[in-house]
Amino acid sequence: MRRITIWLLSTVAALVLLFSYRTSTMGAGGGTSAIASGSDGPAGSGSSWTGTDDGSGSSSGGGSSSGGSGTSSGGNGTSSGSGTATGSVAQTRWGPVQVRITVSNGKITDVTAVRVPDGNHRDQEINDYAVPILRQEALAAQDARIDTVSGATVTSDGYRESLQSAIDAAHLK
Repeated sequence: MRRITIWLLSTVAALVLLFSYRTSTMGAGGGTSAIASGSDGPAGSGSSWTGTDDGSGSSSGGGSSSGGSGTSSGGNGTSSGSGTATGSVAQTRWGPVQVRITVSNGKITDVTAVRVPDGNHRDQEINDYAVPILRQEALAAQDARIDTVSGATVTSDGYRESLQSAIDAAHLK
């Protein structure tokens, strides 16, 4: 009888500890954070294009746009211009990811990670390793269809999402 009582109390204690554990996606007080709940990021987290469109597309104003919709008319919707495009913020499990591309003569010449998860030392280690690889892949592919970096799946997915948004804003492909 005594063994049953001890076993029952230890099981209850283990369950209490298990259910009181707060994961990294919970904010202070145990509430779910905006990242974990999938809510939108801050205002202005859409895509933008700053530059000129030459050739098949023509720019109207050369300013920026938001929400992933740029301004171009005529042609097949592709740009052969030059400028920069910032992708929308991709909300991931570990934090926001956002990239900016530089376009010259319709080709992506540079990709910069504007925001990456940096909540702890491990995030920084992963991104110091993964972001240069993702940049190299994007420049080689000239597209958002790039491979996932092993060990940085979440960051890779967010990088691809923001990169595609920037490509769309620049009216490439």
